[in-house]
Amino acid sequence: MNMPLTTDGLVALSHWGLIRARGADAVAFLQGQLTNDVVTLGLAQARLAGFCSAKGRLQASFVVWKLADDELLLACAASVLPATLKRLSMFVLRARCKLTDATPELRLLGVAGPTATGWTKDLPIWARREIEGGSLLRLPDVAGVPRGLIALDAAQPLPQAPALALDAWRLLEVCSGIPFIEAATVDQFVPQMLNYEIVGGVDFQKGCYPGQEVVARSQYRGTIKRRMFLFECDTPVAAGQDVFHSGDAGQPAGMVVNAAPLLDRAGCAALVEVKLAALESGSLHVGDAKGEALRLVALPYALPSEAALRA
Repeated sequence: MNMPLTTDGLVALSHWGLIRARGADAVAFLQGQLTNDVVTLGLAQARLAGFCSAKGRLQASFVVWKLADDELLLACAASVLPATLKRLSMFVLRARCKLTDATPELRLLGVAGPTATGWTKDLPIWARREIEGGSLLRLPDVAGVPRGLIALDAAQPLPQAPALALDAWRLLEVCSGIPFIEAATVDQFVPQMLNYEIVGGVDFQKGCYPGQEVVARSQYRGTIKRRMFLFECDTPVAAGQDVFHSGDAGQPAGMVVNAAPLLDRAGCAALVEVKLAALESGSLHVGDAKGEALRLVALPYALPSEAALRA
C-alpha cells in the first residue's frame, strides 16, 4: 500500500499509554508473564511482547524496552492499560517489582517520514537509544516510510518538527502489519492468529508464561487455522467488528483487529483476523454477509505455510 507524501512529522500518541516496571525482580517477573524474552533484552533494544490469559488469549500487547537493569517501560494501547496494570499487579506477590502507570510522566510521540530519517537513520530496526529527556526507538518502516517511537519526559519541550496527523500515524500502524490489542479485542486471539510470532512478539525458547502451553501447541501441532491479513474497505470499520463470509451468514469468519482511515480517499485500512478457509473462495464483508466488502492487500511480510510451521 502506497503512503501519501504528507506522511511526515511528529504526533502525540494519545491512543497509547505506558506501564513502568521497577525493582530488583522486574526483569524476572516480566520474564514469567510475557511471550517474549526480556532477560536477554539489552539496553539498546526494544521488543514486542504479549500478555496472555491461561487459555493463551492475548490480554495486551506491548513494545518493551529497558531503561536500566531494574527498570522497564511497556507501551500498550491506552484502552487496555488500566485492566492490564491491575491484572499484572495481581501476580507480583512477593517479587520486588512495582508496576505503575507512567503515562502522566512520559509523553509517547510518533515520528515518521523525512523527520524520522533525521532521528533514526543510524539505528537498526527495534534499536533504542537515549535522547535528552527520554528514549528513541526505531520501528519498522512502512512502504518506505521510516518510523520512530519517542518516550519523552512530560516536562521536556517537544522537539521542533512538522505536525503529523494522528490518523496518518494510525494508518502506518495498520499497514505495518504489527497489531496491537485494544479493549474491544481483549481475550479474542492466540498470538499466532495475529501473526505475532512472525513479527517477533513470541519466543518459543524462553521459559513459561501464562498460556504458554496453548501457544506452543498451536505452533508445533499445525493447528493454526486463522491468520491476520491486511484489507481495505470503502467505509469505516472498528476494532472488534465481526467479519462474515459471503457464503455463511450464520457465524463470523473473523474479526477486525485494528483499523485506520485512508488519507487519500474514502474508506479505511484494517488488520483482520480470519479463517484461512474463508479466503479460498467467495468474499468477506463487515458486519454481516451482505455488508461492505473487504479487499485483500499484501502484508509487508510473508506468512508461513502450515507445513513450514510443523517442520
